Amino acid sequence: MNPFSSKHIKMDVDELELLQEERDEVPVRYLPKVLNGGISGIVGVSCVFPMDLVKTRLQNQKGTATYSGIVDCFKKSWRAGAPGKLNQVKGMYQGASVNIFLITPEKAIKLVANDFFRHALMKDQAERLSTPRGMVAGAAAGFCQVVITTPMELLKIRMQQSPDKVKATRLIWNLLTKDGGVRALYRGLGPTMARDVSFSALYFPLFAYLDGLGPRKKDDSGDAVFWASFVSGLTAGASASFAVTPLDVVKTRIQSGGSNYNGICHAFYRIWMDEGVKALFKGAICRMMVMAPLFGIAQTVYYVGLAEKILGLEKGSRV
Repeated sequence: MNPFSSKHIKMDVDELELLQEERDEVPVRYLPKVLNGGISGIVGVSCVFPMDLVKTRLQNQKGTATYSGIVDCFKKSWRAGAPGKLNQVKGMYQGASVNIFLITPEKAIKLVANDFFRHALMKDQAERLSTPRGMVAGAAAGFCQVVITTPMELLKIRMQQSPDKVKATRLIWNLLTKDGGVRALYRGLGPTMARDVSFSALYFPLFAYLDGLGPRKKDDSGDAVFWASFVSGLTAGASASFAVTPLDVVKTRIQSGGSNYNGICHAFYRIWMDEGVKALFKGAICRMMVMAPLFGIAQTVYYVGLAEKILGLEKGSRV
């Protein structure tokens, strides 16, 4: 048979069109995606929050006057919660209530938006999204999430830095009534957006690439096996979080309210000139230790389809 005959070409085109129709007919269920994002976010934050507290305190100090490193900061933060083991544990979770409460909408927006944009940018009959398009989809997802991330991060940082363990409700009230209203909740919006857009633009395509290299399940779903998704999430989360650490340092400094920076560029300049380039990478190891397991857990729960199992739905195909 001539492979270039019109009949053969016609069959190939018909098969491709049929595959595309089958893909388009797959229902997009966003409720399971939202629930998966929320579940994974709560589990992840509960596991890594103490290290996030250490990261924030390291990033917010100038020099080594208070903490000499990760271990020293962890020990001093632990001792500050005394007396009693329960109080010490509670001290390491200072500010966690805000994260646990808002992590569900934050993670839901990020993961659902990434899926939406990946689907929208997928070329007809394409098996995989190209790297540039994957980066655009990830960046757009990061942009969407800042509406929740900015106030969540600001409240968390203020609570982590507060010596009198102020409650979230009182902090919100003070911000709204004394510090400029709703605008006060979005202090640091610029660096938060720059960090999250950059992070997502790096993370999602890197995860998709690494996940695609792993062995597939034997259930014809096309999904990677459990350990492959988990390791891909760990690696992509650690790599992307390290790359955007300078933006995270700037965001932490601006949102803590302890320094008078006039925007991102001014903060970068002052930190660089006053403390050196190493200061822009303060807490980098801590941040990697937070983000790697956080996104490893998030992507694993999300792609395993825990919410679909709870709701009794069939797990849909990925895009």
